[in-house]
Amino acid sequence: MAERHVFLTAEGLEKLEEELDELKSVKRKEVAERIKVALSFGDISENSEYDQAKNEQAQLEERIAKLEMMLRNAKIIDEDEITTHVVSIGSKVLVMDLEYDEEMEYVIVGSAEADPFEGKISNESPLGSALIGCKQGDIVEVQVPDGAIKYEILDITR
Repeated sequence: MAERHVFLTAEGLEKLEEELDELKSVKRKEVAERIKVALSFGDISENSEYDQAKNEQAQLEERIAKLEMMLRNAKIIDEDEITTHVVSIGSKVLVMDLEYDEEMEYVIVGSAEADPFEGKISNESPLGSALIGCKQGDIVEVQVPDGAIKYEILDITR
């Protein structure tokens, strides 16, 4: 299977690198110590501490592999290339929800950085993908389970 680009801001790249470093240098040692302690209890056939530590180790190694793959395929968004004429990855977009007459601001990021609670939406999300390529003043319709929501693009910045 071909690996695809993982779009990241410089800040997002730094966060992923820090997480990977923490997992490799700190968490791996902690889990290895828990396995060692659990093994000291003797028979591992009915040792729930050992089973739990091994499961945690598997999850940790899976996350490390995922982060390494993401960093290997990272495409850094160059802020100098972000235009304010059309919405692209890295754009900050002020939209008006036309049904509720409510303004919202989003930053369009790659899926690895998406955090709706921080106003960061993925370029692959329904709203993010609908906004990509649009201009200030455009009306965008996004399909949701309950129907469609219309947004007007009020401003595009970086």
